[in-house]
Amino acid sequence: MTAKRNIPVALIRKAAPFAIRAERTSDVVAREALLDVCFGEDRHTRTCQRLRDGRAPAQGLSLAAVRQDGRLVGTVRLWHVSAGGRSALMLGPLAVDDGCRGLSVGAALMRRALAVAKTRGHGAVILLGDAPYYARFGFTAAKTGELSLPGAFARERLLGLELVDRALDGARGMIVPTGALLSTKSRTARTRKAPFAVPHAA
Repeated sequence: MTAKRNIPVALIRKAAPFAIRAERTSDVVAREALLDVCFGEDRHTRTCQRLRDGRAPAQGLSLAAVRQDGRLVGTVRLWHVSAGGRSALMLGPLAVDDGCRGLSVGAALMRRALAVAKTRGHGAVILLGDAPYYARFGFTAAKTGELSLPGAFARERLLGLELVDRALDGARGMIVPTGALLSTKSRTARTRKAPFAVPHAA
């Protein structure tokens, strides 16, 4: 009688409930609606928006999180800036559909964005956000204390991450935009609201 073999059974992991991909033109309406819900329709008057107005995001660094049905549930973009004379990226806004709490959509967007930025040779990323949340990705205020933004901001929320050692050494002064200028048509174009309601963001 032949001994029964122990044949390993492959465990099939449940497919992720969302995917991270490059932002598409077709995402614009849903993205803008999500940002309005997350940050309010006055978001265009905020300090960091001054670094984005009239500028194109950094190449390859506009990302979207989408559900299996194609619905956009998260967004993040990065922008070229000069951080007191040091070349860097400014991350934001990062927004996630409130209905996706617990799925780590924001963390997945962050990790992908930082990995792509590093692969593309960028030296540092700066953002304005909650230190306890962004610390998990390596962001600190250690080298942003001498930097400023063009408007009111909370000093303790200005954080930086070096993708290349010493990329922010000696950074001091105003953070200013350096990304490619958008055409006049792109600057003045208004997008209509998305046809579906997006829950409040996490």
